[in-house]
Amino acid sequence: MRSPRSHRRARAPRRVLLYAAVASAVVVGATGAGTAYVKAGAHAGTGAESSPAVAPASAAAGEEASVEPVAEPSADRDALLAAAMRAVSVEEGADVSVAVLDLESGESAAYRDGTFDTASIVKVDILAALLLQVQDAGRRLTPTERAYAAAMIEHSDNASATALWDAIGGAVGLDAANERLGLTGTTGGDGGLWGLTRTTAADQLVLLRQVFGDDSELSDASRTYLRKLMGSIAVGQDWGVSAAASSTSGSGWALKNGWLPRGSTGRWDINSIGRITAGGQEYLVAVLSDGNTTKEKGVSLVEAAAKAAVSALRETGA
Repeated sequence: MRSPRSHRRARAPRRVLLYAAVASAVVVGATGAGTAYVKAGAHAGTGAESSPAVAPASAAAGEEASVEPVAEPSADRDALLAAAMRAVSVEEGADVSVAVLDLESGESAAYRDGTFDTASIVKVDILAALLLQVQDAGRRLTPTERAYAAAMIEHSDNASATALWDAIGGAVGLDAANERLGLTGTTGGDGGLWGLTRTTAADQLVLLRQVFGDDSELSDASRTYLRKLMGSIAVGQDWGVSAAASSTSGSGWALKNGWLPRGSTGRWDINSIGRITAGGQEYLVAVLSDGNTTKEKGVSLVEAAAKAAVSALRETGA
């Protein structure tokens, strides 16, 4: 905006030249099954406009010209992810939601925001809830609890998950822990149905930040323990977000997957959450899906979505 400047001997205000060059590009796309949804209203006003930095020919000699630089807006990360998801095949009747975070830069992106069954990814949440209770009690995990925790995370053992679900107080205990952890869109399953806990990709990203970030309700020892278990997943269960990692072994990933056939529809819930390293950067990725006709198709969808999510943030970083 131009502000008039006055001088005792001047009859008219001096002219101020404003130069602003703002350029941004927003790409939106569609999935193989339909329109790619980006959060409404999150990125309004991203048009491009510019003004020439040329002083009027009639400008009097000695008049001042001030230049006010305008910073170029950051890339629309959600739109970049939506564009990347165009290459991901989503079969009719299936749905997918993705959230990704660059741990170093703090940049993130999300694609769709629906609520999904957790299936076995809730086992990370169950263990986080138990660790919070253990911290509050000022004690350590018992040998039995450690055995259950290792079997539940590394081998996705359901009996161990049920034992620890009961130990934390079921859905009431999980919901109480999630309130402390910052998960606002997750609700524990009824009774003993921990696999039917409902959650969002955004909430799973919050949970991952509690495990892999530094600012956490979980103690250093608790985070280290969870990371170790998630980095020791049994062979055959190490698919999912690991597909986006530069290395498929060693420190390339730490994850937990979930897979659940729904008796009412005959279709599969397939989910994957975790930390991966790609191009020297660490990313947290959460991919949730349902309505898959087979487990194999769901795994392929989750892996393709994880790759798209990481590629979108890597493009932003570049």
